[in-house]
Amino acid sequence: MYNSAMCVLVAGLCAGNALAQARPANRMEITLERNGASGWTPVHPGFVLSSNDRVRFRFRSNFPGYLYVMNQGTSGDYALLFPREDTGSQNRIEAGKEYVIPATEGYFRITGPAGHDIVYWLVTPADLGRENSSPLAYVPLPAAPKDPEARKSLTPRCDETLLRARGDCIDGSAGAKGVAASGELPENLRAVPGVSGSRELIFMRSDRRSIVSSPVPLQGPVVYEFRLAHR
Repeated sequence: MYNSAMCVLVAGLCAGNALAQARPANRMEITLERNGASGWTPVHPGFVLSSNDRVRFRFRSNFPGYLYVMNQGTSGDYALLFPREDTGSQNRIEAGKEYVIPATEGYFRITGPAGHDIVYWLVTPADLGRENSSPLAYVPLPAAPKDPEARKSLTPRCDETLLRARGDCIDGSAGAKGVAASGELPENLRAVPGVSGSRELIFMRSDRRSIVSSPVPLQGPVVYEFRLAHR
């Protein structure tokens, strides 16, 4: 009986160790919210937004650091969204705490030609400086393709294979994505010391949350995309 009990105890410990090893070392969660008739509500990461829609994000990670959010719009405009005087200047994040971006009472408005805005999320172990001194300040980027056929390929499309509540249009190519290669990053992001690509990151979705995780502890800055589809 003693040996049997010990076997059960050891088995339980082994299962616990295996579970701990299976959990990602670092984990980040992003939720897209849209302001509608019933107020702010979470939407599917691939929800196809409309022009002038008001959106914001919720962010949580299981490790501390500093958060920076940048956007490349479909018109070719590029801007640092957060931290900024009008969106919140305190970008220090604590493990397990949820943050709303923008951190003020404001929101981001959807504008520009139909397509995918690329929202870059950068988490760093060290502060990169304030809005005016940060290397993440404005950097001009090439304008969106003017070729009608090229632009047509960027137009969000409803994915009929995805579950759509209330007939919502869901674009399966939108949401959290990895950056294929560092060369595809805007110049200022490539200039961040020690920034790593996202090839080793794991992207999942739980309910309406986008989950970005790393199987090993992140040793430095990490960057990935969240594509906002809109018409």
